[in-house]
Amino acid sequence: MSATDSSPPLRGLVLGAIGVVFGDIGTSPLYALKETFAGHHPIPVTADAVLGVLSLVFWTIMVLVSLKYVIIIMRADNRGEGGSLALLALVTGITRNSRVAHVVALLGVFAAALFFGDSMITPAISVLSAVEGLEVLTPRFTSLVLPITLLVLTGLFAIQRRGTGLVGMLFGPVMCAWFGVLAVLGLLSIAQRPEVLMALNPVYAQHFLAAHPWLSFLALGAIVLAVTGGEALYTDMGHFGKFPIRLAWFGLIMPALVINYFGQGALLLADPAAVQNPFYLLAPGWALLPLVLLATAATVIASQAVISGAFSVARQAVQLGYLPRMVIVQTSGEAQGQIYVPFTNWTLYLAVMALVVGFQSSSNLAAAYGIAVTGTMMIDTILVGFVMVLLWRWHWLVVAVVIGGFLVVDLAFFSANAVKIPQGGWFPLAIGLVSFTVLTTWKRGRQLLLRKMTELSVPLKSFMTSINGDIPRPQGTAVFMTGDRDGVPPALLHNLSHNHVLHSRVLLVTVVTEEHPLVAAADRLELTDLGKGFYRLIIKYGFMEQPDIPAALQQCATLGLEFDLMTTSFFVSREIIIPSLQPGMAMWREHLFKQMSKNATTATEFFHIPTDRVVELGTQVEI
Repeated sequence: MSATDSSPPLRGLVLGAIGVVFGDIGTSPLYALKETFAGHHPIPVTADAVLGVLSLVFWTIMVLVSLKYVIIIMRADNRGEGGSLALLALVTGITRNSRVAHVVALLGVFAAALFFGDSMITPAISVLSAVEGLEVLTPRFTSLVLPITLLVLTGLFAIQRRGTGLVGMLFGPVMCAWFGVLAVLGLLSIAQRPEVLMALNPVYAQHFLAAHPWLSFLALGAIVLAVTGGEALYTDMGHFGKFPIRLAWFGLIMPALVINYFGQGALLLADPAAVQNPFYLLAPGWALLPLVLLATAATVIASQAVISGAFSVARQAVQLGYLPRMVIVQTSGEAQGQIYVPFTNWTLYLAVMALVVGFQSSSNLAAAYGIAVTGTMMIDTILVGFVMVLLWRWHWLVVAVVIGGFLVVDLAFFSANAVKIPQGGWFPLAIGLVSFTVLTTWKRGRQLLLRKMTELSVPLKSFMTSINGDIPRPQGTAVFMTGDRDGVPPALLHNLSHNHVLHSRVLLVTVVTEEHPLVAAADRLELTDLGKGFYRLIIKYGFMEQPDIPAALQQCATLGLEFDLMTTSFFVSREIIIPSLQPGMAMWREHLFKQMSKNATTATEFFHIPTDRVVELGTQVEI
């Protein structure tokens, strides 16, 4: 294939990546420098401070985003997929049965939990900071900032159920226009004060850190806002691939961001009073309103990317057994990643509304922003260290230098953000802690439940031996869903006990989620003939896939076993959890697990089983 033949799809992937992947980090110029110089810990606007901060911003972008994520961490893909849970699944596979396996699992889950906190703050601060441009246009619009922000965000969450495929077609061009405007505004300002480019020299960052150690430490808490969204490059890797994301970053995004930050710095050198909003004051008066509209569109797109990411993480958590079954709607027949999770969507919406109303301004929200991102970045560094040693087989000395260096930077930014905990940083930490508790409680509860069900189950061999000709076997197929590959499903025993019949063909179906994103069609099914009309069927799915039992049964025809859904009955066991004082979990966690289990989507709906073909049987289980 020639380069010409391959260029159109590459252009499409690059354009799509610009529209989806870089929205969060791409809208950071709206508030990053403003918060650094005029936030909760303001820095005097002097020439040395401006050059020092700009140098820190530039080298933070180069080290944390370009080097760490784009060049190194994006190599640690799980069959093309990225993100905290995909990385966790990869590391879990290579550390299984080792002493660090449990610690690794907890780190990965906590990173995913922090992501939910981040996904609540990003839409709030992004859209609010964009609409605040109206205040620069005229102070009379100040009272309209909050209502407009709430209206825009409400519309954004309301359209999620319709899918984002059509809107997504506009994301790329809009974001290209946004980054083009960032670069143009920055260049025009740099042309007025070209000496600002001296900040490319890391010596200015070093001098600023040495001359003002405490002030520069506090400044790190705001400077990190320039790289929030950098982790999205890794999270969204599965949608577009490594090369298009890297090409977009180095070819457009990174230069446009750096130019705009330096343009804002040049403006501050010329007019320190511009610190009230250096981004919007880069533009001439006639361009302010169009710039506010473009910024609002860009922040909506950035928020959309975060919301879609939350849907994706929720689905991965369900598939990997960290969340109960919930309704997941596929909004596109073509794009695997376009899904809608109603519970996640409206939970985020309520949290975002509360944040906007509670914090009132982007400056106040900035105090809450950063702690979740820096925590996630630090955990990603630790997890990728395991990949370097165990999978890539790098020399331990090289790993120590690389990971040690990244951890020093991560820890510095995390510590600087920890200072902001009383001012709002507590919110993402609280959300992360609640999410972590929910994720780990469900995972542990399911383990205890499966262990208890295994103890109570009858060995399949013994059951098969006991089957004789006295049991009526009417025509038809009975499908029994079970998580135990070896025992007899409780629903089967209940059915036999109450109805005293066995269908002529019995299929024991177990759904298994693999530790990679997708399973090839040829590897999906594993069928075993157990004799006496019994079959064991293992159906394998990746953690990015949505199970569909009827579709899987139709595929069994390729293995010589055909099904007619009109003569097939599905028997599903619904466990009724009874908390007890048995060893396992604390009583309050057992009650939490019970509530989550009661509110979980039914297996019938989750596995797309026809409701008119289902028989549900309850089983009480003490854990």
